[in-house]
Amino acid sequence: MECLIHGLNFLINDIPNEVFIMDHQTEKINYIEQCKVSYPYLLVNIGSGVSMIKVDGPDGNFQRIGGSSLGGGTLWGLLSLLTDCEDYDSMLKLSESGANKNVDMLVGDIYGETGYNKIGLKSSTIASSFGKVFNKVKRNKKEKKPNGADINQADIIKSLVYSISNNIGQISYLQANIHGVESIFFGGSYINRHHFIIKTLSYAINFWSKGEMQAHFLKHDGYIGAIGSFLMSPEDLQSDEAQVGTETDK
Repeated sequence: MECLIHGLNFLINDIPNEVFIMDHQTEKINYIEQCKVSYPYLLVNIGSGVSMIKVDGPDGNFQRIGGSSLGGGTLWGLLSLLTDCEDYDSMLKLSESGANKNVDMLVGDIYGETGYNKIGLKSSTIASSFGKVFNKVKRNKKEKKPNGADINQADIIKSLVYSISNNIGQISYLQANIHGVESIFFGGSYINRHHFIIKTLSYAINFWSKGEMQAHFLKHDGYIGAIGSFLMSPEDLQSDEAQVGTETDK
């Protein structure tokens, strides 16, 4: 984990135009020429699972404050069962043609086209991920059709990406709020510069923070730890390994 923090501090502080944000409405990406980070900040590293790390200063002091077992491995595993896609990139590529409203129950399905404006819920807000699937399967059984006869694989992928990314975004915001953190950086191979995932995480942070926070991303999102290990001295790496061994022994 030390390698992650070392790499991220280097990328944020020393590499121009490394950090970017996305306007989830226009989907426009804006690069930050010189990122002025304020400590503490939160690193949300999304790989097979999720780790949320509060970084207290440029000296590398950090604390893992939370995480989730629902991450990239969850998405890939479930989609391997539910679709014919054989790799992560093809899954996300197929999601671009999907419409999650065909499998997700939306606020508009419950309250109509105007949504529930009184509490700030638009008609397009997801009320229940995969909430329409049960009735479709039930109808297929009555009509003696295969279970997934009228369920498009692209719709399934889009729904699951929304579900996992929104969950990560909500937990990230809550952790940032609890620990008084103003800046959230997302990294890890789950993102891998995929436009749709960046948009979904940006939307989630904006939604849960009521527009007060933005999600920050990096050009080298999947290589933060590798960059950090390259920059660290052999002595630092040995110290890090010794610390991990001590924690494991406990």
